[in-house]
Amino acid sequence: MIITGLMCACACLTSACGGRSGSSVIITGSTSVQPYAEILSEEFAHLYPDSEIDVLGGGSSAGIQAVESGTADIGMSSRALKDSEKGLWSVEIAKDGLAIIVHPRNPLTDLSIEQLRSIYAGDITNWKDVGGEDAKIHTITREEGSGTRSAFEDLVMEGERITPKAIVQDSNGSVRQLIAGDRNSIGFISLGLVDDTVKAVGLGGVAPTWDNIINGSYSLFRPFLYVAGEEPAGEAGRFIEFTLSAEGQKLLIDEGLIPPDREG
Repeated sequence: MIITGLMCACACLTSACGGRSGSSVIITGSTSVQPYAEILSEEFAHLYPDSEIDVLGGGSSAGIQAVESGTADIGMSSRALKDSEKGLWSVEIAKDGLAIIVHPRNPLTDLSIEQLRSIYAGDITNWKDVGGEDAKIHTITREEGSGTRSAFEDLVMEGERITPKAIVQDSNGSVRQLIAGDRNSIGFISLGLVDDTVKAVGLGGVAPTWDNIINGSYSLFRPFLYVAGEEPAGEAGRFIEFTLSAEGQKLLIDEGLIPPDREG
């Protein structure tokens, strides 16, 4: 049986008072990783019908805090661990490109990293200043605590703050939906979630593709991690083994993710 969504949150926290004691595996955290974990959990349930995997969102930081406090078995993160979190056990399950998206009718096809940074810092506010139409740029970002935002800040902003005038959304899906309906908007989402309702632009003449991330020419990508207080055993450990197996990795690759680096 698989239960997904926020309806499980109360049960999760209740069962975790004083530590996790329920029979189900609680996985929580990054909303970028969440849809892929749900796909994996559905296939896992076909293989192991008695399994019970609860997949919740909440953001990367919330997932990491949940495993630190013992309210989840596995945390999901779409950013690298901070120095203060590196005592936790973690494994990279895939890499994900970060796509810069605009409305399909926006004539712009490419930006430099410097132009993108200036847009998000609020220094460039009109599309004509980057080769586009004479229209105000509507900048869309993710919320504080989001792994996607953290990765964008690390990879693009170089210490500059995202303008407080940016429109804040709490998921990749909502960013994509807003941009699909607004010709003058710009945002960033998981590359695997780009569809024909939006357009991904190149950076410095390099298209955001699987091959370009692998060959190093496209620089915007981040790790997808599972995190735990210590290496999980039992059902949680078996789910992680499935994720890292050839079958699990094929599911992730088919959804547009990139295999992680593996030593040996």
